[in-house]
Amino acid sequence: MSTRVERDAGLPTDPDQDRVTAARSGDLTAFESLVNRHQKRMLNIALRITGDYDDACEVTQDAFVSAYRNLGSFRGGAKFSTWLTAIVINLSRNRLKQLNSRRGHEAYSLDTPLRTPEGEMTIDPPAREPSTLDRLVQQDRQKAVQDCIALLDPEFREVLVLRDLQEFSYDEISGMLKIKEGTVKSRISRAREAVKECLKKAWGQL
Repeated sequence: MSTRVERDAGLPTDPDQDRVTAARSGDLTAFESLVNRHQKRMLNIALRITGDYDDACEVTQDAFVSAYRNLGSFRGGAKFSTWLTAIVINLSRNRLKQLNSRRGHEAYSLDTPLRTPEGEMTIDPPAREPSTLDRLVQQDRQKAVQDCIALLDPEFREVLVLRDLQEFSYDEISGMLKIKEGTVKSRISRAREAVKECLKKAWGQL
């Protein structure tokens, strides 16, 4: 028992804990707060993995629907954001598999509200347009980076997005993807090298 207590005491504090607890009790406003807090980041992760904005929106909405329906199974062994990201990763993988076989089948409409016992909640994805600064200064470079990331095999793309773009820890990524931490580091190293070589071809010597 003491070992479990010590391990739990060492877990990082989850800033979403109060919201999750309230949402579990049926507080729709609390879950809406979780959506507003994490929606942009989850959309970015889905976009980086699927490479398509519309698909990323669908994945993000499906992820929040799944999270709401499965809040009871969230045990708090990791942060809510880590648990939610794992859902986004799995749904992004599934979407890529669907796109490889056939297009057009979509589980949810972006215009369909999430129905709950407390009422309805519409998940409104953030605007697709980048900031003015991004458009004027970084658009071409960002596109080149994204194009190179998109060329990676999914297992390398996932770890690169989670580590270098979303700054999750190796331990968190290991838990999300259910692979050893050493495998995470190895994949990241190979992914970085592949992107670097790709960018050299686009920009010349880095």
